[in-house]
Amino acid sequence: MVIRDKRRIDPETGAVREVPAPPASPVPPSAATGVTDPGEAVAAEEHASNVADVAKELAERTEDLQRVSAEYANYRRRVDRDRVLIGELAQERLILDLLAVLDDIDRARDHGDLTGAFKSTAEQLGTVLDRAGVSAFGEVGDPFAPALHEAVLHAESPDVDVPTCTHVMRRGYRRGERVLRAAMVGVADPAGPTEPVPSQASEHPARKSTVDVEAPE
Repeated sequence: MVIRDKRRIDPETGAVREVPAPPASPVPPSAATGVTDPGEAVAAEEHASNVADVAKELAERTEDLQRVSAEYANYRRRVDRDRVLIGELAQERLILDLLAVLDDIDRARDHGDLTGAFKSTAEQLGTVLDRAGVSAFGEVGDPFAPALHEAVLHAESPDVDVPTCTHVMRRGYRRGERVLRAAMVGVADPAGPTEPVPSQASEHPARKSTVDVEAPE
């Protein structure tokens, strides 16, 4: 027979006894995760895995969409650039076909035949070319530039210090910085210094003459 003294106050000392705390029961793993049913724990793991897969697939699709959008933007830029280039080439081809007409107008102007309605038409054509950015170049006195001038005549002149255009047989044309046709010109180069002609005395220096004198016997 076991007798346990559960009195809170010790009858001998009168002190209050400490009541021992009951031992803590172990917490099952299911209680720690908030899931009491093992089946629910498996379902939660599957759900988390599905969410991760969906997030990964969403990131891949987003990356694909960004790549397609960038490729489409590059394609639009190429199409716009090609469209502008095709328009520029078509305009330059038309201008090149008109250069022969402009040459005839220049010849008529030089001969004084550019008068009346013909003069008005030439002025209107010049206005259209100005709006298209076309300008003529090649004048007498311009310094010779191989990128702008086609030299068909060469001469020397003491009146120039650098190669200079002295004749313009055909004017050149350019559009902006692009040369459509070089100017056909005659060029005068600076005359070099003339070398002095050596004299005959310098070519054949005088020889010293000698006289033989016989000694007396």
